[in-house]
Amino acid sequence: MVVRNSPIMLDHIQGHTTHARRGRVSNAFRYGVDYVLLEPEKAAATPIPFSRNRFNLWSVHDIRHGGPRGEGRAAAWAREVLAERGFPYPDARILLLTQPTFLGLHFNPISLWFALVEGVPRAVIAEVDNTFGHRHCYVCVRPGFEPIGYDDTLEAEKAMHVSPFQKVEGSYRFNIGLDDDAVRVRIDFRNGEDGVLATLSGSRRPATAASLLAAALRRPLGAARVVGLIHWQAIKLWAKRAPFSSAPPPPNDLVTDAHSLERRP
Repeated sequence: MVVRNSPIMLDHIQGHTTHARRGRVSNAFRYGVDYVLLEPEKAAATPIPFSRNRFNLWSVHDIRHGGPRGEGRAAAWAREVLAERGFPYPDARILLLTQPTFLGLHFNPISLWFALVEGVPRAVIAEVDNTFGHRHCYVCVRPGFEPIGYDDTLEAEKAMHVSPFQKVEGSYRFNIGLDDDAVRVRIDFRNGEDGVLATLSGSRRPATAASLLAAALRRPLGAARVVGLIHWQAIKLWAKRAPFSSAPPPPNDLVTDAHSLERRP
């Protein structure tokens, strides 16, 4: 597993996400998505349709990532979280995988912070947002901060309400892979016979003005489209009479630690 270590990087991930629901009421879908992978601590020239911390067709704003929702401190927060857990690589390279803001519209179900040592992930923080304005983060590390590959499974207790059709019970199993060519994420939520299997995957390509403009035409409205698709799936589940529960308050703690189950069965 080798990850590019170029001093300037903005990758455009033209990928897909899938969700498959377990339990008495089944539901599944697959959608195209656009993510970017960037290094927030480095100032770099970017394609014209993309900006950091200012309005554009596509943009990423530090205040929206790393820390409580709307109070982000970007990579500085990720470094603090890892340092609190004894992360022994203060010079690790920090990358952020996220759906960029589109014309000021922003919503991100999940973003990922990667801490790379010699090009290999040694820690990953999954930053999860729900449609109720809440955020919770899951820190994924292996014992001794060993390298993390897609076949390594890390498990954490579910701490935050995400869907009104799933309880805040059970656990997540994370499989996360980042290499020179692709990103692969598998999140297996298990709660007895119920649960959801979600995936995100896509090829890594340098972001260009052409690729970002094409994404705007191919999947217009950006975050508004994401929120619309989430509510469309909710309507389908409601029509199927899936059990529904109101959103409880978010957890007091922002971060939950995942523990290693080693290789994915």
